[in-house]
Amino acid sequence: MADEQQASAGQGEQAPQFSIQRIYLKDMSLELPNAPQIFLEASAPSVEIQLDITNEVLGEGVHETAVRVTVTAKMAEKVAFLVEATQAGIFTSQGIAADQMEAVANILCPSIIYPYLRSNIADAVQRSGFPPVHLAEINFEALFQQRLAEQQAQAGAAGNGSGIILPH
Repeated sequence: MADEQQASAGQGEQAPQFSIQRIYLKDMSLELPNAPQIFLEASAPSVEIQLDITNEVLGEGVHETAVRVTVTAKMAEKVAFLVEATQAGIFTSQGIAADQMEAVANILCPSIIYPYLRSNIADAVQRSGFPPVHLAEINFEALFQQRLAEQQAQAGAAGNGSGIILPH
């Protein structure tokens, strides 16, 4: 009876599994190129934010997803501060189809990592003497769908068919 259950379990599909192995701050830099004079400026800073997501396969069923944010604040056309930070995570997965894995790596994983990155950036900016920058929440699913649509449009315009290539 036990042999029959093991045999039938081996014949069925493997249940999808996903787990977090580690979340870590991969890289961070903070620059105040115009300090201390910038602290004497009275104008409110304008803030520009850039975001990038990368994925790397580390081994069978193991990958790293990294979210990189660059925050540039200017006061009167002078850079008040520049923060670049990359928060990453190592994730394991089994039994997840390749097309679903793209969504996991570009939606689920960044959603797990991003709150840590937001906190690290706010803390670094505050420790530099400025009020903390609280990054807005991001809908990573909408961002992923937008990237797919852009890539399909580019592939269609180039005549490359309907293949989707995610940025790495």
